[in-house]
Amino acid sequence: MAGGPCGRNGAEARGGVALIVAGPTASGKSALALALAERLGGVVINADAMQLYRDLRVLTARPSDADLARAPHDLYGVLPPSPPATAAWWREAALSALDHARGERRVPILCGGSGLYLQALVGGLAAIPPVSDAAREEARARLAALGPAALHAELAARDPETAARLRPQDSQRIARAMEVFLATGRGLAAWQAQAAPAPAGWRFAAILLDPPREGLREAIARRFVAMLEAGALAEVRALLAQNLDPALPLLRAHGVPELSAYLRGDISLAEARRRAELVTGQYTKRQATWFRHHRLSPEIYTIDARIDDFTQFSQRSMADLLNFLTSAGLTPQASPA
Repeated sequence: MAGGPCGRNGAEARGGVALIVAGPTASGKSALALALAERLGGVVINADAMQLYRDLRVLTARPSDADLARAPHDLYGVLPPSPPATAAWWREAALSALDHARGERRVPILCGGSGLYLQALVGGLAAIPPVSDAAREEARARLAALGPAALHAELAARDPETAARLRPQDSQRIARAMEVFLATGRGLAAWQAQAAPAPAGWRFAAILLDPPREGLREAIARRFVAMLEAGALAEVRALLAQNLDPALPLLRAHGVPELSAYLRGDISLAEARRRAELVTGQYTKRQATWFRHHRLSPEIYTIDARIDDFTQFSQRSMADLLNFLTSAGLTPQASPA
């Protein structure tokens, strides 16, 4: 395990200091965040887009009841599947959670792999004008009629800069970019470049988990088997029974399309598992790349291993990590009232 560069930014933020625990899916973020919450007197604040929703507790790897008993958690399972959450909504909710943590004299620990959400919190969001219902409905209708790849091609003709940032399979973000263009006549990338970010009012330090690919693939496989044993199939069956819009993010959560295909009788359970593990592995690769190219804080401590349990840390690694936390101004708090 290795510690990355760290340093104070010198500015005293209005809200205080918050810790970010980030990294790819199945890297051990939740285990580390929970252990640090116990040690620092903290609260774990969700920064994972899928774990916001109340459905699919098992398949989105939300904290267990035992985890919730060990330390306070916030923003887990707080939304219905529709309407979908946005980075703007999450940012406001996260800022409220940070303020609540400060009021209870707890260290806020943001935990998740949704890099765009964390970037929105740390750097702020562009002031994009509200999108009309007509523009939103038109974009969704075109997505349903054409499919994501064709809509991506259409977006590329109208807003090439934004389209270049999106994968042709990313239907939710493609539709969002198209609705902004239809509503404003300008591309999403142009709006984002124009507006100055609003400060969050907090100073952030970050721990980045960056484990080797092979260990991550093995962890993904083990976790998916455990999810199946814990009732993931029943969760997907209950979700499908709600007859929701298939374009909703929760309907595209890792494992949902694959287990849905199994429940329809299209593929075997073994094939569903293979596909889900493959898709999740591909996603973790994109996550790792994103985090390596986006610094969420001037103060970053990198751990080049997967964390299953806090006791995995060697004495030297533990000392290095605690030194980082101390240098960032994150020390054990007095017991909350």
